[in-house]
Amino acid sequence: MKDLFGKAILDFQTKNAPEDLVTETNISEADEMNVAYLFRNYKEMPKLEKKALQLAKGKVLDVGCGAGSHSLYLQKKGFDVTSIDISENAIKACQLRGVQNAKVQNVLDIENEKFDTIILLMNGTGIFRTLAKTSNYLQKLKSLLNSNGQILIDSSDIIYMFDKNEDSSFLVPANHYYGELTFTISYKGEVEVPFPWLYLDYNTLQNAAHDNGLQCELVLEGNHYDYLAKLF
Repeated sequence: MKDLFGKAILDFQTKNAPEDLVTETNISEADEMNVAYLFRNYKEMPKLEKKALQLAKGKVLDVGCGAGSHSLYLQKKGFDVTSIDISENAIKACQLRGVQNAKVQNVLDIENEKFDTIILLMNGTGIFRTLAKTSNYLQKLKSLLNSNGQILIDSSDIIYMFDKNEDSSFLVPANHYYGELTFTISYKGEVEVPFPWLYLDYNTLQNAAHDNGLQCELVLEGNHYDYLAKLF
């Protein structure tokens, strides 16, 4: 991986002539995203993210922290936050922004640590990659929770992106779950290696949670098929 997502974040933080990121999936056309969006403050965040931050308690793990905006908010509120991302460049930007405990790490590699709150935001189910790997990640997340701990995770039901048959059923792929997408990112003329990214509808997340010994509660729904869930 070229870490282009992280490169854009670090360019923005260091004022190194940042440009828009271009994202494309196997079911959607190229779309430009201003990197400044990843540096938003609390007031600029969507209501799902605000709600997740309001519900945070105790020792917090921010998985896929990106530019560190959620971590910074919680840190300023006095929380003990550990911020992880697989992007080295993103973690460099977090450190420059003042995130105190930011490190390059895959959540699957964490050992001998426990948390009261684990947050996975901005389509937190994306890191599961595929539906088949979801249980592996949920088992790991569950193992990192203290008693009475919680996982706060958001995603979207992307069924709306598919056409309908005459009987109003959706034309979804027959060979895999419709929320399994392949993403391609472009930045400053470079193209990232395509990678899998998972969107889970709430019922599928709930079923996966139950299969892995977790309770799942719908906390809040957004304006466009998105939702925040609590697993515990």
